[in-house]
Amino acid sequence: MADRFPLVVDSTNNNLKELPSGDNLDLTGSGIKVGGTLTLGGVAVTATGTELNLLASAGTLKQAGKETIWVPATAMYPNTTGGCSELTQVALGTDKPDVKVLDFDKATSEIAQFTVAFPKSWNEGVVQFQAFWMATSTDNGDVVWGLRGSCCNDSDPAGTTFGTNVLSTAKAHSQTSNDVNVSAVSGDVTVANAAVDAITFFQIMRNIATDDLDADARLLGIKLFFTTDAANDA
Repeated sequence: MADRFPLVVDSTNNNLKELPSGDNLDLTGSGIKVGGTLTLGGVAVTATGTELNLLASAGTLKQAGKETIWVPATAMYPNTTGGCSELTQVALGTDKPDVKVLDFDKATSEIAQFTVAFPKSWNEGVVQFQAFWMATSTDNGDVVWGLRGSCCNDSDPAGTTFGTNVLSTAKAHSQTSNDVNVSAVSGDVTVANAAVDAITFFQIMRNIATDDLDADARLLGIKLFFTTDAANDA
């Protein structure tokens, strides 16, 4: 059977007619009414008319997927045992920013902590991290960071045990003093007792057993990567 052009409704008499090749479908009056399943390009449309109307002014709709949270050094604090330095403000020069850093020693694996309340849309799965740091040094040694976390829900004891420590890939300093170094995104960090509507305690550390920068590593902050399974927190 020869290929046929699509059939359309002639609005003057409600009869079906073929759409001539190269013409566009121009609908006036009451438009199209679909009683069954609407298929566009071979894909069945499952959204409601109300949902589709939201597209008129929404631009790009937010979808579930990977997201990030920035946690600056100013939101962290030294661990009581084996902690890093207290927060330090460093002036980088005239007309240049001052930065706030936590210094991690070259000889001892030091630790800091911080907390995050993930959105309800978090899937309670693994997270990853990326460290941003600098060094007042011209050494080209590596720095390795480690992260682990634990959730505490409503009425849970705050003293829950952290999950497994996950190390970042070693990142070499640029050899220029006060350059910013950005570590690669880490592997998966499993948060112990992960739950929605909870507070998550994280512990970030410098792992001197596997790095060799001959200077303090000055942590500026970390970027946390997490995955959502809903577009919002409704």
